[in-house]
Formats: sequence, C-alpha cells, structure tokens
Amino acid sequence: MKRFHRLRHSVKLRLLVVFLLLAFAVAFIFIGGAQRAFTLGWKEAAQPLLMDYVSRLASEIAPQGTPDIERARALTERMPIITVDIAGPRVQWRSHPDSPRPHWRRDSGPGRDEAYWQALVQRPTADGHLIEFGINESAIEARPRMFGWALLSLLLVTALAFGYLRRLLRPLDDIRAGAMRFGAGDFGQPIALPPRRRHDELGELAATINTMGHDIEQMLQAQRALLLAISHELRSPLTRARLNTELLPETAEVNPQREALLRDLGEMARLINDLLESERLAGRHAVLQREPTDPAALAREVIDELAAVRPEAQRTVLHVAEGLPPVPLDRVRMRLLLRNLLDNALRHAGDAAAPVELHLAHADGGVRFVVRDHGPGVPEERLSQLGQAFYRPDSARTRDAGGVGLGLYLCRLVAQAHGGRCEIGNAHPGLRVSVTLPA
Repeated sequence: MKRFHRLRHSVKLRLLVVFLLLAFAVAFIFIGGAQRAFTLGWKEAAQPLLMDYVSRLASEIAPQGTPDIERARALTERMPIITVDIAGPRVQWRSHPDSPRPHWRRDSGPGRDEAYWQALVQRPTADGHLIEFGINESAIEARPRMFGWALLSLLLVTALAFGYLRRLLRPLDDIRAGAMRFGAGDFGQPIALPPRRRHDELGELAATINTMGHDIEQMLQAQRALLLAISHELRSPLTRARLNTELLPETAEVNPQREALLRDLGEMARLINDLLESERLAGRHAVLQREPTDPAALAREVIDELAAVRPEAQRTVLHVAEGLPPVPLDRVRMRLLLRNLLDNALRHAGDAAAPVELHLAHADGGVRFVVRDHGPGVPEERLSQLGQAFYRPDSARTRDAGGVGLGLYLCRLVAQAHGGRCEIGNAHPGLRVSVTLPA
C-alpha cells in the first residue's frame, strides 16, 4: 500500500504518462493531418485523371458499346487490384462476387459522397449496361506488423526520452537524501553531485542546500558552545553561593529562608548538570561507559535513591519479567534516565490513588523499561512535542509542578545513545513512557 501511494504521487511516473500521451498525440495528429491533406489534395488534383482513366477502361471492356465478359476478365487478371461489376439487360457479371460492395452502395440511404463516387467509378454503355469499377481489397497486402513495429518504435523513442529525462532528474534523489540527513541533524555529509551537474539548476539547488546546512550547523555549534560556556561559568558562583548559604547560622528565623535558598540552588545546579549532559549526549560522538548491568537491581537502586528525596517514591510498584538477562548499559546515564522518568511520573500523578508503575520486560534480546502514572495525562495533540528540549505542556504539567522541560528530552537522548528508542503515549488514565534498549 505504501509503495502504491508513492507511485501514485511519483513525479517520474507522471512524466512517463505525459511522455506517452504526448507521443500518441503527436503520432495521431501527424498521421491524421497527413491523411487529411493527402485526401483533399487527391480529390482536387487526381479526380480528372482518374475519371479519364476509368473511361478508357470502360471503353476497353465495351469497345462496340456492348460489355464483353472476356475482356473484363482479362482486364482484372492483368490488373488484380481492380474489380469490375457489369449490370444490364443482358449481362450480369461480377469479377469478384465475394468482395463487399462499395461503402456508398452498402448504405441504407444515399450517402453524402454517393453522387461523387458514381461519377467517378461508374460508366454507362450504349446498350444500357452499367460498368462499375472498384478496388480489390483482398489483393492489397495487409501488413499488420508494420503497425506493431511503428508502435514499438514509438514506445522505444518514448522510453529513451524518459530515460534521458530520468538521468537529468537523478540528482533530485541525492538532494532529497541530503535534506533528510540535514533534517536529522547530520551535517557531516554534504550533497554530492558529479562535476558536470554542478553548474545546472539542480547543481545550484544542491549547492544552496549545502550552504544552508553548513550555516545551520555553525549556528547550532555556536549555540551549544555558548550554552556550555554559560553552564560552566555558572558552576563556580553557584558552588560559592551554596557554601555561603550552608554557613549561615541555624536559627529559627534564618532556617526557612536558608532551606528555601538551598532548594533553589540545588534546582539550578541540577539544571546546569542536565544542560551539560544533554549537550554531551546530543553530539555525534557521545561516549558511553557500558558494563553488564542487572536492570532489576538498577531499578531498585534508583527507586531507593529517589525515595530518600521523595517519600512517595516508596509506593512505586516494580514489575520484573522472569529471566531478564544482564544488559551492557551505561549505569550513570541509565540512573539519570530512570530517575527522570520516575520523578516525572511522581510529579504529575496528581491525586491518583494508584501508585506509579515501573515495568521491566524482554525486548528482542534487550530490555524495555515502561513507567506509567495514573494522572491526567497529556492532550493527544501535544504528545508529539514531549521529549523536545524545554517543552512543557501548559495544562497539568506547569512550572509550578517543577521541571524546565529537560527530563524527557534527556531520556530520549540516553535511549538514542544506547541505540534504542523512547516512546511516549497516554495510558488512559495517565502517561506511559516506554524505553526500549537493544542487547
């Protein structure tokens, strides 16, 4: 079905159809025009000659005014293409009785050309007979192969023309592949075209797209460099601010402001760490420290760590499939992934009575982590935007609930760095996030 859809919307197929229609139209117009021109010219120029020749043939058959069958037979033997019909009071003879009558004789009523043909092919004799001449169609060699060869030649010429046009448009495939690479963030391989094609319209288009891709890559690199520089520069003042805050005296008046300031500083530190980690993972050369890891043990460790900060994490229900093998994972990045998924689920579970669930299952030799909450979920039209950097739905998931929109983005980057995928969907109720990692 997908291939049929592509053929239905294929420019190449449309060009082929246009070429065929154009070829048949040209052939039809040429043949029809030539035939019409020849017919009109023959009627105007050859009519007097043909009428004189038919009169001479009639006088040869009836030299004394009476038709002679033997003379008529000898004439048709000498000229097989001619038919002779004699009708009269004494002689009734047809040279080719099986041949069809002329078209104006077969019509039920008088045709528009009947008088013309009668004057051309009929000659009366002195004794009242009528000699009529015609064309012996059976004597004309039919050559149906000529039509087949002509049609085959027409198709061959059309195929050659289409092949040449296809060759001219072949760079469109390279341009499309290059545009898809640029859209996926891979700017390392520009669109390459043969030297002879670099100066035509498609070559100029490819060069323009390459320039655009290079400019986008430089802009993204500059943005990342600026983001990394700012993040690094903020670490030192944040560390000093936290140290100074911790040195404040622990009194009843200062403690509330001290604790609030420490929470804000901790949130800023986590934001900077997430930004730095996202830039490391978003690069083409993300390095993972893989080691055989028990997914179930890792999940329990993350739940326990999160429970120390969020007591409600202790209610998380862990479902582990039997016989789940160790998987080579980057433990640090996987801790980050599971912590973000569980923290996101706990934050947005709302007042749901059902606890957050974490499922570990087999997935084609690898492992699948599924985290589900029972909260309000996310509107369907916004699901496709989850997992983008700094995106937060403005319904149930707002800044008041915490987070800046990097949690699911980091989860997607960690999954992709492991060669896996992250899928997000509503569970009705709640949100389900599935991370599948290959072996």
